[in-house]
Parts: sequence; structure tokens; C-alpha cells
Amino acid sequence: MTAQPKTAEAQEPELPALPPVRAKLNQPRRAFVALAEVLVAAALIWLAFWLWPHAIAPISTVLADGRPPYVSHRYYGNWMALSILSGTVAGVLVVDAVRQLMLAARARPKHAR
Repeated sequence: MTAQPKTAEAQEPELPALPPVRAKLNQPRRAFVALAEVLVAAALIWLAFWLWPHAIAPISTVLADGRPPYVSHRYYGNWMALSILSGTVAGVLVVDAVRQLMLAARARPKHAR
């Protein structure tokens, strides 16, 4: 007795079709989300400018032979990283705010008559 090969149709049952998903693109409340994101981004940019000067500490060394003082700077990486992170997150929020505004103002699809 020889086994007959099964066809692909017999091996996998047919899956039922999924209902169409109708996304609501025109949602005016997204404009409020965009406004909130812009306000948070503005606060983060302010925070970035506030953090940056804390990252640099000037150090003056006065020499005994009458030469002008030697000034060097010490950079604190944690303050710089927080400042850069704050600016980066603000940029991402602005991009998402633009996306939210586009979704809030998108025109509704025309219905077939």
C-alpha cells in the first residue's frame, strides 16, 4: 500500500476573512494631544538650555611668577548627557505633534452615493 501525497489545500484549512478595519483618522481631539506635546517639548528645550551651563566648570590656576592665570575647563558628562537627551526628546515630541496635527485635520473619506 503506497501513501498518496497530500495536497497543500488538504493540509492547511482556509482561514476566515477578517472584517475590514475602518480607522477613524479625523479625530479633532488629537489637536489637544499635539498642543500638549508642543508644550512639553518647549519645557524640555528650556531644560536643555538650563542644564548645559551646569556641565562646564572653569578652573583658574594663579601662578606665582606674575603670569596671567591659567584657565581650564572641566566638563561633566552627566549634565551634558541630560541636556542632549532633553533636546532629543523634545525633537521627537515635535515630530509626533506634527503627526497628531495631520491626523486631526485629515479629511473624511467621501461616501459613495
